Amino acid sequence: MEVRKESNGLKNSMVTREELAIINQFTKRALKEDEVYTFAVRLCDNEVDRDGERFPRATLEELAELFVGKSGIFDHEWTAKGQAARIYRTEIVEEEGVCSQDEGRCYLKGYAYMLRGGENDALIAQIEGGIKKEVSVGCSVERCVCSICGEDINTCAHKKGEVYGGKVCCAELVNAQDAYEWSFVAVPAQPRAGVLKRCGGEGAGTLKTLVKRRGSRANQRELESLEKQAEVGKRYLSELRGEVKRLMLVCEQEADGEAIEKLAEKLDESELKEMEKLYRGKMAKKLGLRTQLTYGEKTKAAEDESDFRV
Repeated sequence: MEVRKESNGLKNSMVTREELAIINQFTKRALKEDEVYTFAVRLCDNEVDRDGERFPRATLEELAELFVGKSGIFDHEWTAKGQAARIYRTEIVEEEGVCSQDEGRCYLKGYAYMLRGGENDALIAQIEGGIKKEVSVGCSVERCVCSICGEDINTCAHKKGEVYGGKVCCAELVNAQDAYEWSFVAVPAQPRAGVLKRCGGEGAGTLKTLVKRRGSRANQRELESLEKQAEVGKRYLSELRGEVKRLMLVCEQEADGEAIEKLAEKLDESELKEMEKLYRGKMAKKLGLRTQLTYGEKTKAAEDESDFRV
């Protein structure tokens, strides 16, 4: 399931040495305090929205980890040029009271940084002036469950917005799978306007589906190029895995073939390359012994035929 939610509330903050140390984990060179601008953003909370859906606290905690390192862009245009900022840490912030589902109110807060200078100074001025405030997040979750019975909201007997036993039914978005990005967007006409979600269905929660629904033509072309590269990578990995299995079967003739098959399937590319190197070495030793024996046989044959030479 894909989820895109809009929120508001950007707050700038002074960068400290501790914050700068965290930021520099994402940079190629160590940045200085005067090179960096930081601000905080309210990404999403655990209240039921206008579509009758919400993130439980557990999902917010999962998203907190997933959003670290994610880029901030504009209007969900996925281009390198459009990257404006990056989240370097997150936290769950407690608020007073409880939400409509009797869970303590809380929200996911992200801390982002961007470089000062050039075109970014104009964006910083807009943030400081309160013009750039609203953000929208793009993420995917595994399930969309009913708050009444805990089953899939699309197949259970309950309906969102209806009251059952004094409790309003809503869909809870659980098991966060990925956080794509967060984006500066235009001010919505209504609170939480522009929310895009989809529960279940073929291809739900995939990057390809998100690009088809919200991406530009350039995004789609880039995705097609990445898919072709991925296919090449898959073929390479399959061939590498097959070669490793072949080498292992030749060198470990007493080993169980099925066990070797299962082992090879679990290895990633770096592990497969190490195994290939190891077993090629073993194979070379075997070939070396065979070559010596063959050479000996040829020498012996030559000696045996010496009596027939004229």
